[in-house]
Amino acid sequence: MERPRIRRACLLWAALALPALTADAIGLNEPRAFWPQIAGLGVLAAAVASARRHPVAAFGLMAVLSLLTAPALFTVSYGPALGVLALLLGLRAARVLPAAVLFVAVGCVGAAKVALVGVDPAAQWVVLTGTLLFGCVFPWLGGRYWRQSRELAAAGWTRAARLEDEQRSAEERARLRERARIAQDMHDSLGHELSLIALRAGALQVAPDLPERHRGAAADLRAAAADATDRLHRIIGVLREDDEPVPLTPAGESVEQLVARAAESGLPVRWEPTGGGTAAQPGSVAERTLHRVVREALTNAARHAPGAPVTVAAAGEAGGTTVTITNGRATQKSSPSAGGSGLLGLRTAVTASGGDFEAGPHGEGFRVRAYVPEQSTPRPPRTAAPSAPFTRARRRVAVAVGAAACAGVVLVGGAFAWYAYTETHSVLEPAAYARLGLGSTAAELAPALPDRTARDAPVERAPAPPKDTDCRYYRASGELLVSVDHFRLCFDTGGRLVAKDLIPRAGLSEDAHEEFVR
Repeated sequence: MERPRIRRACLLWAALALPALTADAIGLNEPRAFWPQIAGLGVLAAAVASARRHPVAAFGLMAVLSLLTAPALFTVSYGPALGVLALLLGLRAARVLPAAVLFVAVGCVGAAKVALVGVDPAAQWVVLTGTLLFGCVFPWLGGRYWRQSRELAAAGWTRAARLEDEQRSAEERARLRERARIAQDMHDSLGHELSLIALRAGALQVAPDLPERHRGAAADLRAAAADATDRLHRIIGVLREDDEPVPLTPAGESVEQLVARAAESGLPVRWEPTGGGTAAQPGSVAERTLHRVVREALTNAARHAPGAPVTVAAAGEAGGTTVTITNGRATQKSSPSAGGSGLLGLRTAVTASGGDFEAGPHGEGFRVRAYVPEQSTPRPPRTAAPSAPFTRARRRVAVAVGAAACAGVVLVGGAFAWYAYTETHSVLEPAAYARLGLGSTAAELAPALPDRTARDAPVERAPAPPKDTDCRYYRASGELLVSVDHFRLCFDTGGRLVAKDLIPRAGLSEDAHEEFVR
């Protein structure tokens, strides 16, 4: 892993060193000595080498090198390296505060250097602000966005893998729950049928016209049915869960038909509907819940209170149905059986549908009462939409870029406004210039002179000034961002005007200059 990193660092240094080596040769920079160039390449190599582990220090080195080379921070030699290291700073630095402090420090040092040693402070401040904003802050924001995109992409793949695992686990749990539900339904249905078989065998056993040898077979059949019921409970009943939903498969018969079939099997049960009987719609969740309650209650009555009279009462009410199953004292000996969890399952099913459930001793017997509200097939609850981290991250980046852009517009606009103010307040009208007489003192000429002098004086195009004079430059026009004519006024040590010259704008030919002078 180290060799590829070293190779990439060398390639990056070579790419960033290319402008530093060619800018002077092609005339984009002022020529520099050999050793400053070597020192700059060494600093660039140190910055590239430390960019991975210490991105803040790497950008700081390049910013110091740029400020030493040019007060306005921007140079053709090191400008690309400054932007690339700002990009790497945003990509590799986790914290924002060190980068913000570094940007402010670079801006303050650059502004102080421009104010102290700058040739044209207004223009250099504009360049400093633009370089700091568009060459440092914006690449840094791009690196931050790149870093967040990579982190969010990695988090998205991790989340997708976790969701796949959760989906597989949910599917496996759903299969297990479905198997448990089917087993529970088989336990309840078969337990009920075996109880009815035991009732029929008991009735056959006590028949007066049955031969003795057949009476013993009936008794064995009754005992076998009871043993099969207990064995079914032990094998399948362990799969019962308290929070199991009501089976969604139709029972195949109504509550009244269930009671009638139990009566035909020999169970002394009586159906007593009041108020029109059950108000539940056929096939609804409420109807299936009522069927399950009555079936379980009749099964318990046949197993634990054989021979006891059973009454099933159903009363339709506003919004639901109440069923009451009451049995008296047992008149026959019951078969020993282990206690089950059928009533607990009924309580859970009824309360889950929004109803009420009661079960307990009543008089000399036992009573089960359940109120089940009428309802449609339950719909899955609506969950809130998950958060969108990508949207929030993009919004944060957009806010940061927008804030930086607004700050840049304010800074650049302020610098340009100051530049426009200083340039327009240094304009000396040609007519006023023509009225200035040699030998006049500065105090006499002050009312006719502008408030400020030109900051971008064309010293290189002006003729040599008289010896021991102080020369001031004024603009002949208020045009901005173009080369204009300038006036030069030179005062001696006594403050008297000894020379006045017109310096034509850049690119004006000699003939045009002579014509302008005439």
